[in-house]
Amino acid sequence: MSTAIYSHPDCLRHEMGDWHPECPGRLQAIDDQIILARLEGLFEQRSAPLASLEAIRRNHTDDLIAMVRDHTPPPGNYYPIDADTALCHDSYQAALRAAGAAVAATDAVIDREIANAFCSVRPPGHHARPGASMGFCLFNNVAIAARHALDVRGLERVAIVDFDVHHGNGTAESFQGDPRVLMASFFEHPFYPYTEPEPITPTCVNVPLPARSTGEAVRKVVQEQWLPALHAFRPQMIFFSAGFDAHRDDDMGGMALVEADYAWITRQVMQVAKEHAQGRIVSCLEGGYNLSALGRSVVAHLKALAELD
Repeated sequence: MSTAIYSHPDCLRHEMGDWHPECPGRLQAIDDQIILARLEGLFEQRSAPLASLEAIRRNHTDDLIAMVRDHTPPPGNYYPIDADTALCHDSYQAALRAAGAAVAATDAVIDREIANAFCSVRPPGHHARPGASMGFCLFNNVAIAARHALDVRGLERVAIVDFDVHHGNGTAESFQGDPRVLMASFFEHPFYPYTEPEPITPTCVNVPLPARSTGEAVRKVVQEQWLPALHAFRPQMIFFSAGFDAHRDDDMGGMALVEADYAWITRQVMQVAKEHAQGRIVSCLEGGYNLSALGRSVVAHLKALAELD
């Protein structure tokens, strides 16, 4: 079975102004690096469908859905949600595609059509809370997909692994106290979104790290905290919130990972998935704003997912 990439041209149409780092060029940079790495044709390309409102409602309130749907402005204008998040005319459609990619990939992996999947989509999702969009994120793509796996496909335990430089506060809030979901992450602290670190529990292994932390520090967290918790939890499926803004070349954060670190993390989590989850993994793009570093890091992640390295 193959590794599939889910995307759609609608995800390029969401934009928040020429100045904004969460730009359409992010997806184009990924495509360019896949070509430069001579990997084009090695991944199955799949079109992201629109998520149903029923799927979105499993994680978000009707008020939030209405806010995004009903406030998309005329072409050329923007509707501000917060200081760094806005809607354009095509944002709602793009958000439905991003969530739809995650749900469709979940179904395809569970149905054994593909081995695993990477959703090359935007807007990202892990800051989106059940009742509020924030931090460049409109709907929480990974949380929506995880709820689909649990509530529709009947899985009993799933894990969400988040390696973005920012804390996935929306995901953490979505599953707070839910024994069916283990969330494991590292994140720069103190840093946006300025949430306080949570106690480490059997289903919450979100580890704060100081600025300038390197791959060595991250690998220690994975080996000593993530992996024991994941093996003890025995997830039946694993989702990546795949943010690449902890890269040393990315000015959005202050950490110092390189491409080899992302490949190593991916391989470690894949071993857990092979042991407990029939290899089932869906990865969704989150952050990553230095376009060259983003593209190179996604290629490293994809090569690990497809076992090309």
